[in-house]
Amino acid sequence: MGRMTASPGRRVLLAAPRGYCAGVDRAVIAVEKALEQYGAPVYVRHEIVHNKYVVQTLEKKGAIFVEQTEEVPPGNIVMFSAHGVAPVVHEEAERGRLATIDATCPLVTKVHKEAVRFANDDYDILLIGHEGHEEVIGTSGEAPEHITLVDGPEDVAKVEVRDESKVVWLSQTTLSVDETMETVDALKEKFPQLISPPSDDICYATQNRQLAVKQMGAQAELVIVVGSRNSSNSKRLVEVAKLAGSREAYLVDFADEIEEAWLEGVTTVGVTSGASVPELLVEQVLEWLSQRGFEDVELVKAAEESITFSLPKELRRDLREEAAALVSERGGAGTESSGTGSGTGSGTESGTSGE
Repeated sequence: MGRMTASPGRRVLLAAPRGYCAGVDRAVIAVEKALEQYGAPVYVRHEIVHNKYVVQTLEKKGAIFVEQTEEVPPGNIVMFSAHGVAPVVHEEAERGRLATIDATCPLVTKVHKEAVRFANDDYDILLIGHEGHEEVIGTSGEAPEHITLVDGPEDVAKVEVRDESKVVWLSQTTLSVDETMETVDALKEKFPQLISPPSDDICYATQNRQLAVKQMGAQAELVIVVGSRNSSNSKRLVEVAKLAGSREAYLVDFADEIEEAWLEGVTTVGVTSGASVPELLVEQVLEWLSQRGFEDVELVKAAEESITFSLPKELRRDLREEAAALVSERGGAGTESSGTGSGTGSGTESGTSGE
């Protein structure tokens, strides 16, 4: 079809913040740095972040993604994804004689530590989250005998605890804020003495991206969320957009998945992206829209983000040497060897988390 001219009524609302959060930025840079310092292959257990494009790009650079730790040949380097892993996975890596890099998001690690602390104090822990999600599997693995998964308000009725005066809730970091609070309210009704975690588990980036979509969804007839199907926080953005009043909201990995028919009768399109999405993919969506007359772009700003996390400390060591030592049984105690040291741990070199 020919290029439509920009018509005065047509506009795009672009959410800010959107895209990469500090934990994703850190994890992706960690894979790139590991490949730079140690050479390919670097194995990654599960997708480093839930984004198709990121995974494909890192595969081209020499990362090998595996589902299970056992798939990695002894004497190699394995990286754990941003979603975190259960303690048993660390044990598997040790048994498999692998050098490890832990790229778990620090905000997920915080939830793991809370789980351990409350389990040590013999609390029943009600973990709000989606069954089967990697983050939930990792957190549950910290204290399986103390943790019960609560997958939404409708799950509350069947929850049982040993002692109603020793119950706490924790949550997956990438849920919808409103839905989580709805579940918490239902749990509090059932267990009036339920304790809340010391600080809200839902991460700052998840909250901010949902806030921007709420403001946008109220004004846009169509919202396009750039993100992958297995990305929990991206799927939540679609739900939040619809609840905020958008007539339609769709999740796409790439611009070429958008359908012309979605634009029928639409004058305002909202655009945002999940926390594991590179900005390049959003730019391609904006280009696609501008070719169809949606050239006027307005920013909908809900928050400022300046948070960054330092890189995993393991990148400061010579992991190839450590991995070889593990295989040859030279003790492999993981001494602080000189390393090739370009990973200073500043984590700021790519500043994308600040938007």
